[in-house]
Amino acid sequence: MSIRALSPELAEKARLELNEDSNRLQSDIQHIKDWLSKQPHLRARTDDQFIVAFLRGCKFSLERTKEKIDLYYSLRSLAPELFSIQPKDARFKEIMSLGAYVILPNSCASDKTRITLLRLGRLDTNKFSLIDMLAAANHLEKITLVNDDESMIHGRRTIIDLEGVTMAHYVQMTPTTMKKMIVFGQDAAPMRMKGAHYINLPPGFDVVFNAMRSLLNEKNRNRLLVHNKNYDEMYTYIPKDTLPAEYGGNAGTVDQIVDYWMKKVNDFSSWLEEDIKYGSDEAKRPGKPNTAAELFGVDGSFRQLEFD
Repeated sequence: MSIRALSPELAEKARLELNEDSNRLQSDIQHIKDWLSKQPHLRARTDDQFIVAFLRGCKFSLERTKEKIDLYYSLRSLAPELFSIQPKDARFKEIMSLGAYVILPNSCASDKTRITLLRLGRLDTNKFSLIDMLAAANHLEKITLVNDDESMIHGRRTIIDLEGVTMAHYVQMTPTTMKKMIVFGQDAAPMRMKGAHYINLPPGFDVVFNAMRSLLNEKNRNRLLVHNKNYDEMYTYIPKDTLPAEYGGNAGTVDQIVDYWMKKVNDFSSWLEEDIKYGSDEAKRPGKPNTAAELFGVDGSFRQLEFD
């Protein structure tokens, strides 16, 4: 998969904000390929578009890119549940049909960041866990990684709509589950996260929110924005007309966006199936292997916490 040409505007943003240098791009990519060829524990993609996504996510720091790719693949063996649902599985289609996690493919916030919509209350906790949803959504994210330069360069804002979230959802949010989400989203994935916007807060939200916030780095903690019912405040970041019809916008319905992604997943079906073979073998890692205990800590639960 070769590198797509960028528009002049996007190329300039990549140059100014991400240190992308077209004269150095191929040598940077080759540097990462050469490094990957010397890592006995990694089975990694080496196509140019994949590597450049990580370079952009690390502002072209070669050492940071190596660390991020390494962790990205280590998680496949250390947190396999995040990768446990495949597009051919019936559960994938069922989870996607809920519209609990969608990336709005043609919508941008006021700063041109791409928008993700999470509707966690749509998950039936008797059938699915939050991890199930993330495992299904991971395929959308992998496609975005190599197919959406705007998203990778401008970054991403996430709307987290908590309408319908209950205690049954909260008890799934163990400290280890939250840590896995944070390690994957903040440390391993190359996406530039520009803001998380919380709306329709349920009782007990503060307990989980503060626990999650404590796991983030300072930069991402400062990008958490709680709007609750104040949609007008959210619209100052994410214009109303860029949102789905369910939120007063013109970006189609959530069901239409789900249909878009189901077709996109089908278009990438061979690529996604091939991607299953990549990962890490920690037993072959030079030096000390990564372990789940070190990355995620000790498990626990919110069952004993008091919610107002």
